[in-house]
Amino acid sequence: MIDDRKALQKRLDRATAHLETPVAAVDLAAFDANADQLAARAQGKPLRVASKSVRCRTLLERVLARPGWHGVMAYTLPEAIWLVRTGLTDDVLVAYPTADRTALRELTSDAKLADAISIMVDHPSHLDLVDQVTPPGDRPAVRLCLDLDSSWRPAAALHVGVRRSPVHSAGQASALARRITARPGFKLVGMMSYEAQIAGLGDLPPGQTLRGRAIRLMQSRSFPEIVRRRGEAVAAVREHADLEFVNAGGTGSVAATGADPAVTEVTAGSGLYGPTLFDAYSAWRPTPAAFFALSVVRRPAPRIATVLGGGWIASGPAETSRQPTPWLPAGLKFKPDEGPGEVQTPLVGAVADTLRPGDRVWFRHAKAGELCEHVNELQLVDGESATPAPTYRGEGHAWLG
Repeated sequence: MIDDRKALQKRLDRATAHLETPVAAVDLAAFDANADQLAARAQGKPLRVASKSVRCRTLLERVLARPGWHGVMAYTLPEAIWLVRTGLTDDVLVAYPTADRTALRELTSDAKLADAISIMVDHPSHLDLVDQVTPPGDRPAVRLCLDLDSSWRPAAALHVGVRRSPVHSAGQASALARRITARPGFKLVGMMSYEAQIAGLGDLPPGQTLRGRAIRLMQSRSFPEIVRRRGEAVAAVREHADLEFVNAGGTGSVAATGADPAVTEVTAGSGLYGPTLFDAYSAWRPTPAAFFALSVVRRPAPRIATVLGGGWIASGPAETSRQPTPWLPAGLKFKPDEGPGEVQTPLVGAVADTLRPGDRVWFRHAKAGELCEHVNELQLVDGESATPAPTYRGEGHAWLG
């Protein structure tokens, strides 16, 4: 493993030697291997790529060209419109409800966009907002996806999972579907349920044996419940609408979710890059494919090397798991009393004594697509050569910025 990492470091260094840091790189061999592994695990069902986990059109095009992948799950409506207008796809599911009136006005004024994009709803107020922007008689039908809450509620006061949709039961899903289909100007085409407590939670947290056991126990109880409830909800909604798709899951649950008979497609994205959060999963670990390099600028003391920058913290709870990880060369760690800094980051370890100003340290980000918010382009590394590809940021877009 150490020899593999040394060889990877040499390839990344040689491919990007002509560039100044910070530099972000994606190893295409690992990216493609991860894409194929995810497709193989999906139980024969198509994978919808989560764009927020990639945030680079070149790489979205690359994965969509591979067998087993079809369609995009976008995270905002303006992004979805952009992806359709640029010709990347004609099948986009927006994963979160939108309140962007400008984007809704654009969607409802263009039949091509309306036919290509499905927006998420979990309450009649979402329909009211669309009607306020463009009355139903003045627009093509707006494609809707009903978001079923997938959290686990083993007891009245216990909620395990994220707070997403207020639609939790089959009865609630049926009632909302009935209201949607009674409204002119809308077409209910899909359902989604994201079991975050399974797909988005690693069951092998480093150094937390007891917590890992508790997570595995929770997941073993939670998953059968959502399979049963999702099946009931899908059947109830199909009494009101001819659903084109039922979307579920994420990188951390591709195989299990793909086996659910009620599900017609699975979402994945983070597994293409293999960020550090997925090192804590027992079911499947992607090959690390995305990295960023910073330059050593100081040697303030023995066993300490300081790089410029480094505080690229991932979203989520403010804890160590959201920090980047020094990866190459192996053996470096953050100083506990400083951590990754906005401007400088001291790294400690015996290997620090081998580093000099101008040398590089390669890091892995904790989450996938958020790496792209820090750089204008990714270097796509093939062997020992690199080709630049703009990120969303590099194309002038910060969809949630």
